[in-house]
Amino acid sequence: MNIRERLAEGLVIPAHPLALTSARKLDERRQRALTRYYLAACAGGVAVGVHTTQFAIRDPKVGLYRPVLELAMEEASRKDVVKIAGVSGPRPQAIKEAELARSLGYDAALLSLGGLNDLNTGQLVDHAKAIAEIIPVIGFYLQPSVGGRLLSYEFWREFSKIENVVAIKMAPFNRYQTIDVLRGVIDSGRAKDISLYTGNDDSILIDLLTQWNFGGETLRIVGGLLGHWAVWTSKAVGHLALAKQSGAEISSDLLTLAQQITDANAAFFDPSHAFAGCIAGIHEVLRRQGLLEGIWCLDKNEALSPGQSAEIDRVSNAYPHLSDDDFVRQHLDEWLR
Repeated sequence: MNIRERLAEGLVIPAHPLALTSARKLDERRQRALTRYYLAACAGGVAVGVHTTQFAIRDPKVGLYRPVLELAMEEASRKDVVKIAGVSGPRPQAIKEAELARSLGYDAALLSLGGLNDLNTGQLVDHAKAIAEIIPVIGFYLQPSVGGRLLSYEFWREFSKIENVVAIKMAPFNRYQTIDVLRGVIDSGRAKDISLYTGNDDSILIDLLTQWNFGGETLRIVGGLLGHWAVWTSKAVGHLALAKQSGAEISSDLLTLAQQITDANAAFFDPSHAFAGCIAGIHEVLRRQGLLEGIWCLDKNEALSPGQSAEIDRVSNAYPHLSDDDFVRQHLDEWLR
């Protein structure tokens, strides 16, 4: 597999959640079921060990980073899909994670720079170069409210010059900062080599429909690597296909669909409480479908926010065409085998 060519096709890549028992131990059966669901939904890849998988899997007392990567690889290796491992932390930790991901057969690392607030732009670029020497790298602009840090246009320009950078996931949930990334890619001279993926769960379809133009050179965001796409995934595959088919004329129906997806995301991701319930919200949708037994997170304090369950009720009832409940119901038993 040529990872650069595969990513350039434009793929649906769910950010893989973590299935836990009520004792907050790994539920291997349901962890496998989630991966099987994404593959059956025709996702083009999976991203494991990322924010949606919970960064706390790296805690030595938890010790789940390697197990979840191994489980996902065992299932995903049966299909020709892109396998992405989340890599984070200071240089020694990030190098160790990148080496593990490579040894397990992962195609690329989604490199989080959260927590590295003491590093300047040049030091962050050097950090990325060290990881790119081990495994192809996907840049990650994670919004500061959930553990990321602000990253300048200058950073993205220099980061994009790294030869083994194959893609960038933009998830600042901020239009100005998204434009910083896009401009940086163009000005690096490597726009044709780097695939752009939306992680802006608040504007998924708009990102995919937009032809970005900065005074001459145009760019397209070709796919998504998203926590939102960890639920209702088979419908997300259809939404990406619609975006690819849209051409220059964008119908009002597509813009309405974009609004509805964003409204659903607000229920799942809980922006009204500073995204406190974003992982629990994803879990709740999967629990209602039977893929998860409960919404437990590694942090006992991480749960649905007040009113969030009612909001999920509201968007589920308002937009049944966004849900893939019927698809999951038809296949759940085989995924849980």
